[in-house]
Amino acid sequence: MSDSASFLPEHPPVTDWVNDFDHTDPRWTENPYPIWDEMRSASPVVHTNRFLGCYMPTTYEAVREIAHDTEHFSSRRVIVRDVRPEITAKAPPITSDPPEHKPAKQLLLPPFTPDAMKKLEPRVRAICNELIDEFIADGKCDAAARYTKHIPVRAIAHMLGIPEKDSDLFIKWIHEILELGIKDDGALMRAVHEMTAYFAGHIEARKNNPTDDLITTLMNARGPDGKPLDDGHVLGSLRLLLIAGIDTTWSAIGASLWHLARTPSDRERLIKEPELMPTAIEEFLRAYSPVTMAREVMKETTISGCPVKPGNMVLLSFPAANRDPAMFPDAGKVVIDRKENRHSAFGLGIHRCVGSNLARMEMTVAIEEWLKRIPDFRLDPAGTVRWSEGTVRGPRQMPVLFGKAN
Repeated sequence: MSDSASFLPEHPPVTDWVNDFDHTDPRWTENPYPIWDEMRSASPVVHTNRFLGCYMPTTYEAVREIAHDTEHFSSRRVIVRDVRPEITAKAPPITSDPPEHKPAKQLLLPPFTPDAMKKLEPRVRAICNELIDEFIADGKCDAAARYTKHIPVRAIAHMLGIPEKDSDLFIKWIHEILELGIKDDGALMRAVHEMTAYFAGHIEARKNNPTDDLITTLMNARGPDGKPLDDGHVLGSLRLLLIAGIDTTWSAIGASLWHLARTPSDRERLIKEPELMPTAIEEFLRAYSPVTMAREVMKETTISGCPVKPGNMVLLSFPAANRDPAMFPDAGKVVIDRKENRHSAFGLGIHRCVGSNLARMEMTVAIEEWLKRIPDFRLDPAGTVRWSEGTVRGPRQMPVLFGKAN
């Protein structure tokens, strides 16, 4: 990856992270933490001319300010890319600003309550064990390809009432949208069109035969005007649930297992003290937050004393905020019994993640079931861990070896 031939012409290797950062650079993908420290020590907000002009807040406080300021920063674009085409496809509420945002978000809250997650949990436990059954006898596996990738995608398919066997299709679209699409507009548009056609078919089928699932729930929902949502709104929400609900949680589960594979003391402690699991999950979310969002600067303002100008995007890095030592003591260490942990892994402000209860449940179940069946495991020294590039960061290839397993 490090040879310059792997870069597109407009993405030369970064030589100055403070004034010319690039979140698609292989060194950022591999290990962003020292880069963020360097940027944070220089300024609470840095800028690059790449991506048609982009700021990045480096401190928790600067990220918080931007996330709460919907007057100067719009959510109409949520990915920093090389191009900014006209906005056609929306994914409410993540791409909505006030006043449209609130009613669009409220429609999505009921299916993700803690009670709804309790009902879904047995299916997620079963999914985890079905996956482990497929490789446990081998004594090794690529935990990203064989385990973490499939849990959220099959869980959301179950909720939506669409075939779990279609999950490879969803994984392909998400890769094309969130990774390839940063630099390849054709791949992004193709994936959006394929996904839209797929869901349009499911919506049509339910018009004659309603089902007890999330697609029908959205079709039956009413907007603030009391009228049913149009098909475009339902499609946008379904696209959002698929894109936002899969890559993110897959990444968080994968990073947690990566940490446990490298840190036997934490692994053994979680097995001996299972009551620590909730605080450990919060710490994995803080330390390895998967999601970086974006905003578009609409009006000139200042953030933490730094001027920001319209015409630029903002790389809103919740992961960098969560490594800010001004907010978290020992920010660079993973402390699985950390008492106070006001992390921003699920976002801050009005766009805080609708699916946080689902993500926490999936992470908890995935790690509990893995540790029950495979308590002793480590990274395969002969293999390579590969992390994803772009908006969502997590292990995409993670070869592990197991010791004694049942």
